Amino acid sequence: MAIRQGLLALLSQGPRYGYQLRAEFEASTGATWPLNIGQVYTTLSRLERDGLVAPGEQDDQGRVVYTITEAGRAELERWFSTPVTQSDRPRDELVIKLALAVTASADVRPVIQAQRTTTMRTLQELTRAKRASAAGPAQRLVLDSMIFQAEAEQRWLDHCEAVLTASPQTQEKQS
Repeated sequence: MAIRQGLLALLSQGPRYGYQLRAEFEASTGATWPLNIGQVYTTLSRLERDGLVAPGEQDDQGRVVYTITEAGRAELERWFSTPVTQSDRPRDELVIKLALAVTASADVRPVIQAQRTTTMRTLQELTRAKRASAAGPAQRLVLDSMIFQAEAEQRWLDHCEAVLTASPQTQEKQS
């Protein structure tokens, strides 16, 4: 997700200033994507340049409040209606690491086991966070997504281990 669309989504709820946007972005995403305030103001400047937001008057504390424009609402609607494709996501370092370990004839089992331990720890932490959270549905969805991803990674690691155990090439290397 681009930060710019995230800020537009928040501004669609009403005018806000930079620190509000930062706090609400982190609250909505369960703080899984921390933003620094410099990113927020840089993004607001670009959104203003592109005509997607408009700055308002400074309030009594010197903060500039931003409002989404009609062009910004159109951009937000376009973003919401465009599915995220797998190619839009960054490369998966774990997949690349395991593929290269196999290619390099390294012992992949310790790589899988180390990842399995870390993923299980992450899964436990996320489950505890979900139980302890009194957050709203936005944070709940973020935590659920992260839990499902960790569970999927565990299943994929089991699959990798089974495939490598059954592979004649892997069995040759181990003997």
